Amino acid sequence: MIFFWAFVVGGLFCVIGQILFDVFKLNPGVALTIFVVSGAVLEGIGLYRPLINFAGAGATVPITNFGNQLVEGAMQEAEQHGLIGVVTGIFEVTSAGISAAIIFGLIGAFLFKPKG
Repeated sequence: MIFFWAFVVGGLFCVIGQILFDVFKLNPGVALTIFVVSGAVLEGIGLYRPLINFAGAGATVPITNFGNQLVEGAMQEAEQHGLIGVVTGIFEVTSAGISAAIIFGLIGAFLFKPKG
């Protein structure tokens, strides 16, 4: 059943994104920002972790999880280091994903030639 719910929840994120594009005529940058901020807000009010427990990869793969990770890291570090932990926690938790994206993007740029 976890695969079913992952598919349903991940699909709902896609439906919401398509509605943002088609109905509200938002550009991808604005839609991306809405997803990241909504993930952060849901984590801040304690609803994103239950969503992850329910849907698994359906909630951890979308961009909303990036907002979730930002808030989660900031809150964990704030408990340990106070106010400075809010800033350092954001960088500590997200640095691996951002570093991987930069490294794989660079490798892709070396391996493939752009068309255009």
